[in-house]
Amino acid sequence: MNLRELIDSWRRIFQISSKPTKDEYLAVFKITMLGLLIIGVVAFIIRLLFYTLLFPYMG
Repeated sequence: MNLRELIDSWRRIFQISSKPTKDEYLAVFKITMLGLLIIGVVAFIIRLLFYTLLFPYMG
């Protein structure tokens, strides 16, 4: 792919792309927050299991 073909493909991409609507932004935001929540919960459970099973309090 030479430089001219690359520039033409970029131009094509910019011509067919459009600004997302508010609904699309909200959908992406909800999906992102759900993913972060799931990762956080899994990390919390792993940490909780790690500290309770491997290092129990021996006060």
